[in-house]
Amino acid sequence: MLRIGGKGGGLGQLLVAVGAALLLRVFSAPGPAALLLDNEEDDEDEMNGDAGEDATVTGKVLPVTIKWTNITCSLSDKSSQSVRFLLNNVRGEAQPGRLLAIMGPSGSGKTTLLNVLAGQLMASPRLHLSGLLEVNGQKISKKAYKFAYIRQEDLFFSQLTVRETISLAAEMQLQHLSSVEERDEYVDNLLFKLGLVSCADSCVGDAKVRGISGGEKKRLSLACELIASPSVIFADEPTTGLDAFQAERVMETLRQLAQDGHTVICSIHQPRGSVYGKFDDIVLLTEGTLVYAGPAKEKPLEYFSKFGYLCPDHVNPAEFLADLISVDYSSSESVYSSKKRIDGLVESFSQQVSPTLFATSLTGDGHYSSGMKIRSKPAVKRKIGWWRQFCLLLKRAWMQASRDGPTNKVRTRMSIASAIIFGSVFWRMGRSQTSIQDRMGLLQVAAINTAMAALTKTVGVFPKERAIVDRECAKGSYALGPYLLSKLLAEIPIGASFPLLFGTILYPMARLHPTISRFGKFCGIITMESFAASAMGLTVGAMVPTTEAAMALGPSLMTVFIVFGGYYVNAENTPVVFRWIPQVSLIRWAFQGLCINEFRSLKFDHQQPFDVQSGEQALERLSFGSSGIRETVIAQSRITLFWYYTTYLLLEKNKPKYQTLEHPLPPPNQIQKNLELVEPLESDPVEPSQEEPESSPPADQGS
Repeated sequence: MLRIGGKGGGLGQLLVAVGAALLLRVFSAPGPAALLLDNEEDDEDEMNGDAGEDATVTGKVLPVTIKWTNITCSLSDKSSQSVRFLLNNVRGEAQPGRLLAIMGPSGSGKTTLLNVLAGQLMASPRLHLSGLLEVNGQKISKKAYKFAYIRQEDLFFSQLTVRETISLAAEMQLQHLSSVEERDEYVDNLLFKLGLVSCADSCVGDAKVRGISGGEKKRLSLACELIASPSVIFADEPTTGLDAFQAERVMETLRQLAQDGHTVICSIHQPRGSVYGKFDDIVLLTEGTLVYAGPAKEKPLEYFSKFGYLCPDHVNPAEFLADLISVDYSSSESVYSSKKRIDGLVESFSQQVSPTLFATSLTGDGHYSSGMKIRSKPAVKRKIGWWRQFCLLLKRAWMQASRDGPTNKVRTRMSIASAIIFGSVFWRMGRSQTSIQDRMGLLQVAAINTAMAALTKTVGVFPKERAIVDRECAKGSYALGPYLLSKLLAEIPIGASFPLLFGTILYPMARLHPTISRFGKFCGIITMESFAASAMGLTVGAMVPTTEAAMALGPSLMTVFIVFGGYYVNAENTPVVFRWIPQVSLIRWAFQGLCINEFRSLKFDHQQPFDVQSGEQALERLSFGSSGIRETVIAQSRITLFWYYTTYLLLEKNKPKYQTLEHPLPPPNQIQKNLELVEPLESDPVEPSQEEPESSPPADQGS
């Protein structure tokens, strides 16, 4: 059996040494994610060319027109063997300098369409995504332009100020800003442009610390995304959770960005009238099908008025459109009539433009013949160095850890309270035979308390932080190696202070082995255990998707380590199938080190020959007699490295993967039409009745 520590563990030591070398390689190399990001950035440069870097420097926006055709997204259910269409044959176009809003009732496919256009639709074996996506007239397979994606949930490091958040993002993404003055000027311009000057030095905040408002957080998200001067801005329901005033401020910011030359696409549920007036174009969806796509403001009202659906005076046009394309589930009759009305509107709009998808001529390389010319040689994009990444991330991690006053206060109070309680229960233990069990019990609860405190803190925080890290790593801001190393080093001073405080109070109260060297070793052992438990919390947080799941899994896993911690079950009596668990239990190694530190060279009062006379005899009963403190510390260090390396592997494995847009297959009737195009055009007369599909009104006009 492979052992983490102890004698006879030569093979284990060799493997751990190899693992440490791999871990060092991880922390010193860009890693697979960075290499992948390099390739993706090269693809971006294929279209933008050298102008991409110049645009970032000057703030100039490269114009990008996005056109999508026959976008179909279906979700299969294996249990019922059914297929549900999230999007069905959707088309549209977004142009630079215009604000496009995707509207529709809940469940209509707004966010799905936005994710498809941004290439951010999460991959799933149950999903099938097909269609054509053109950028500036060219069919692309990857994002060949710079884009920003603003999600509904705004996630930031809560203890940083607004200015610090933008400044650190600028340092990571803009390598050409070498001087502090240039960077400060760039950040000040962003703050002024997005209306964040008044809150620039305010803490971002979270649920524990009051910070900036929801609208300011949304504009801060825009600021962080605008650093790289993206051509296209995607925003997923940017007004969610905001009051009417803040919602209008955010949408006004998006409108101004569109006027600056950006292509802005946002999904929105039901905006107020003043917000609707800011839209240049809209796409109306209902149950994944397209009802209208075109200019906004009065154009949709004029279009639907042709079918007898007039918007009353003094009514919000957005509310009118939402009511028009929504299914009324109040009764069976209303469901039938509303679905009949919607089906008629969908059918009418589908006849507005004849399908030309498969009649479009393609060049030999699969790209459309019109549009911009793609560079044959990608430009090399400069990336921030590993050491620079580490320094910036260390600075951010230290600010986050040291400024987290509420968490640090709670941990300080809990350390003091638990130390006083345990010290009172085990007050000034003597050298009697009964004190042997008391000492073992105290050392066991000290190990458990230290490990659980560190684990609970980490699993409660890291899942949210991981979402930020995933987004930033996906953008190529930094790699996972320097992030994990900076997080480890930044939390050493803060993480070590709580075990030291706990030991300083508990040790004299319980009157443990009264020497300075033993006290120092006691504090060192529980501090090492705290770091190991924190590393284990990172692994648990990287393993599960939510904080709630991490809070459930972490203590459950720690309970197993407690049972095999050496106090409840002797290592020699452990079943063979479970003997590997004590070797990896951080509770066991901490308890073993504490017992060796306490009992070695300790004498007890005895009256009977079978009484325990020395601490060495007590250690033999625990099967700790042949071990040393150095061995336990080495084992705890190996466990810590193991958990950190496992965290890295899990973060790499669980990186977001996005669905690939497949080329749709033409239907049989379209193939026949394409074959007929080879014949002379005179042989295909066009009937006049086919030129006015718009005149056919949908069913149920009067409803």
